Amino acid sequence: MSTPRPRILIVGGYGAFGSRAAERLAREADLDIIVAGRSLVRAQAAVAALAPTSKATLSAAAIDAMAPDLVSLGRLAPTIVINASGPFQIQDYRLARAAINVGAHYIDLADASDFVLGFTREKDLDTAARTRGVLATSGASTVPAISSAVIDKFIRQFSGLEEIHYGISPGNSFDPGPATTASILGAIGRPFQTKTSERWQTVHGWQGLTRHHFPDFGNRWMGHCNVPDLELFAERYPSLKTINFKAGVEVSLFHLGIWALSWPSRWGLLQRPERLTSPLLKAKRWFGFLGTDVGGMFVTLHGIDRSGAPKSIHWHLNARQGHGPYIPTTPAVILAKKLARNAVNQSGACACIGLVTLDEIEQELADLDIRMTVS
Repeated sequence: MSTPRPRILIVGGYGAFGSRAAERLAREADLDIIVAGRSLVRAQAAVAALAPTSKATLSAAAIDAMAPDLVSLGRLAPTIVINASGPFQIQDYRLARAAINVGAHYIDLADASDFVLGFTREKDLDTAARTRGVLATSGASTVPAISSAVIDKFIRQFSGLEEIHYGISPGNSFDPGPATTASILGAIGRPFQTKTSERWQTVHGWQGLTRHHFPDFGNRWMGHCNVPDLELFAERYPSLKTINFKAGVEVSLFHLGIWALSWPSRWGLLQRPERLTSPLLKAKRWFGFLGTDVGGMFVTLHGIDRSGAPKSIHWHLNARQGHGPYIPTTPAVILAKKLARNAVNQSGACACIGLVTLDEIEQELADLDIRMTVS
């Protein structure tokens, strides 16, 4: 009897990031890919767009991440479920539980702090995944998957890693879509804790304005952004005294506009700023000619080297030709391929840290206009 082909169900598979995950996985001839979302029509359209170049077998399905139907999910019989349907700030773990229930591995692209941290603390989720012998992981995205992979690549060069300063800034050509825009707006002005000089202090979303210099394309505005790394890294790398993550958008007008909105949100004058998603996304699309298709990420590590001397490592990733949006999908794509090949022995529920390496990430991105540099 032949072994069934691995079947990967991508919920949110026609969205800003899910569509790119589907595109990358569709290059694998030994996979069955199911593009799914709340709209069967949109899923079918995404399949039709992929079909001319796909090596994988493609199909479409209607699955709601917030209300997954176990019977329908069971009929689809996925080997792996990828959840790319944001915003994760308003989601729970129903899809993860449903995937585990039908014996499928579960991967999501969440970078929402409460969602990822809550996922790691759901003991019954971990127990269920271990019982079924599957892996359920949250945060298979830029953070914490790629950020932790960078640290793990270089940490052996330090006898004590003391500080990490890092951030992301996409090019203006990227259309984030309603879900991503809503997740950004929902975080502005909100208080959260970050570690500075061994002390936890309160900062607010998109405040703390600074400028970061990207070697290939110059300076961009950056502001505080809450990510699960802030707590996860404090646990994983106990020598860290400072963990500082910031995010920004390319066009100064847009970034400073979000920064300005963060103040009435912080003061309680602007309730639920995510309600501005539609008009602000429309305005961004009107001014899509501003800026470029160039985005980037940086990670700066400070500490003490093996000889006891101060040491710094500066890692930059630069993405051109609008290829930046492939970056958040890459850890999920790599991990799905590894699970499909039975190359991962781990089971249980966890954050996506230590499951993909920086070398694997660089290899997966090699055919795109995305380059990494270290100094």
